[in-house]
This record gives sequence, structure tokens and C-alpha cells, in this order.
Amino acid sequence: MLGVFVGSAALIIILSVFNGFEGLVLNMYSTFTPDIRLEPATGKTFNPRSHYLQGLKKDAKIQAFTQVLQEKSLLRYDDRQFIGRIKGVDNAFMANTHLDTVMVQGDFILSENNQNYAVVGANVQYNLGINVNDRIRGLQIYSPKKGASASFAQVDEFNVKSLFPVGVFQSGQDWDDIVFIPMPIARELLNEPYNVSAIEINLKNKDGVDDFIAKIKQNVSKNIVVKNRVQQNALLYKILNSEKWAVYFMLTFILVIAIFNIIGSLTMLVIDKKKDIAILAGLGADKSVVAQIFFFEGMMICIIGCLAGILAGLSFSLLQQKYGLITMGEGNLIVSAYPVILKGKDFFMVFFTVTAVSLIASGISAKLSVKHFDDLKSNL
Repeated sequence: MLGVFVGSAALIIILSVFNGFEGLVLNMYSTFTPDIRLEPATGKTFNPRSHYLQGLKKDAKIQAFTQVLQEKSLLRYDDRQFIGRIKGVDNAFMANTHLDTVMVQGDFILSENNQNYAVVGANVQYNLGINVNDRIRGLQIYSPKKGASASFAQVDEFNVKSLFPVGVFQSGQDWDDIVFIPMPIARELLNEPYNVSAIEINLKNKDGVDDFIAKIKQNVSKNIVVKNRVQQNALLYKILNSEKWAVYFMLTFILVIAIFNIIGSLTMLVIDKKKDIAILAGLGADKSVVAQIFFFEGMMICIIGCLAGILAGLSFSLLQQKYGLITMGEGNLIVSAYPVILKGKDFFMVFFTVTAVSLIASGISAKLSVKHFDDLKSNL
């Protein structure tokens, strides 16, 4: 019972912690990952000026409709250089209410008092040594001119813009090499007066995303791909799910070993209770009655141990969630304690696993208990 108790509690705690890490990572990505993203099926840009897309902006279900223009560019600050990505966004992007949560320095401001600014990722700041409080040195952005021929003066081959960086954000490896700039500046740098790299849409009601995507797919051309949040980060979701399932199967294997120890325990009990089994047989009990006794004993051991383990795992998870009993070390900047998120399906999964394995183990024990039933009955 103690083995089942420890195994069940460990499963609940570990799965809840993995849920916490999953929620933490997805929240970091969700800051810049929209509910719906429209991308070109081929090439890097598409024309957003179709009749349907222009009308889609006015849909009452949409919280923010953002046009995006992005490309790799050469970034220079003082005497340092770095190849990063520029992402031009329009004013609708500022409707994102979670921008402040990822800022580690300065503010997320792209335009103020007719002055344009840049907001850089933590990786860009680290490589270029950017000081967001410096209003003398600007961040220079170089983008190759389309159709420009080779020239002795390399500056003639690039579009160049200089912006003061006013903020630094940290949101994960896939985002920290990005520089956010105003859309008009991005259009000048990339020579794209009309086309966009993507359209990002955030809805007021997150529950209606799938229906909204189905509606968009019916009305846009086949040259545009419509993705939900999972499809935009498909690799991330696969990694998180595979890691969680791997840990679940490893702990389940340990739990199975603990449960199958019940077979050994009940076998020893059968040997100890030979006289009692013989007396029951003399009183008229058949094999099924004796088998049921040991079957129900095995099930009681497993179920009681499982329920107690689930309760202990739930209690510990709630305490960790509220008080942060187990910390991750002082050097962690994102969270100080292991995150925990409780999900009902995890409790059901653990209980179902224990019950299924218990039925097998108890069934084997029940058969072993009546293996020499006839001999015991004759010896009586």
C-alpha cells in the first residue's frame, strides 16, 4: 500500500509540475503569438488589400488586427554588429495587454510625439551592448536594397535607418533576436509599400478561435495559410507533450512494479492462510469464494493506496502553488519556485492507470490462491 501511495503521489506532483512548466512556456510565447496568423503559402509576403481582408478588420469579434512585415537585417550599435530580425508592426499591435509582462528594461514604445523608437530582444541587447537610457547612440538597421547593383560604396547597397532603442524584452529563444519597429520604417527598409509578411489576429473570445479560422479559410485565397496558436508553435507543443508523456510512462513503470509486489505479498498470505482456506472449503466455500477474498484484498490495497497518494499529491501541489515550498534557485529570473498547475484529467489518468494494473495484479493473485485448493480440501 505504501508503494502504491508513493507512486500515485509522485505521478500527481510530477504531472502538475510539468503542467506548470508548460503553462509558463506557453504564456511566454503567447505574448507575441496571436490567436490566428495569416501567412503566404509561398514566398515571404502577400497583398493584404483584398476586399475580404479589408472588411475583416471591422469584425466585432476581433480585438486586434495587426499587419506585420519582418525580415533578417544587419544591426549595428557603436562598433558592434549582429544579424537579427526586424519586425514592423502597426498601431493595432499595441492593443496587446501582455507586453509589459515581458519587459526587463524600459517601455514598449514604438512611436511617441512624432518620434519613432525600437524595442529589442534580450539577445540583441546582449550582443550589441545596448543602453536603453542612451539618447546619443542609435541602433542602425541595414537592409539590402532590392535590385541594387554592386557598388564600391557598400552603403549604396543598403537601406539604412537609425532608431533609439527604448526597451528590452525577454520572451524565449525564438523571440529574443527580434527588434520591433514601426510599420512605416519597416516598409522603407524593405521596399515594401503594400505587401505584408503576415496578419496577426487576436479575438475577444478565445473559445471561438476554431470557428473563426474555418470562416477565414472559406473566404481567403489558397495562397494564404491560416494557423492557430498550436500550429504556429507546432514543434514547441510536440516537445512539451512528448516530455510529459515520457515522464508519465517512466513513473507508471515504477508504479507497476510497486503494484505487482502485491502478487508476492498475497502469495505469502496464501501460504500463511492454508488452514483458513481449508476450513472455508470444509464449510462449503468453492474456488470462486476464496479467489474473491484475495482479489478484493489486492484491490483494496491498491485503491486505498492510490486514493491516499492522490490526496497527498493534491495537498502538496496546492501548498507548492500557494507558498512555493520547493524553489529553483536564486539565479532564475522568470520564476523563483517550481510552477504547478492542477488538471482534472491527470487525476483521472493516475486513478485509471492504478485501477487497470491492480485488476491484473489482483486477478493473478486470486488465481494463485486457489491453485492448490483441491489438495487443501482433500487434506482437511
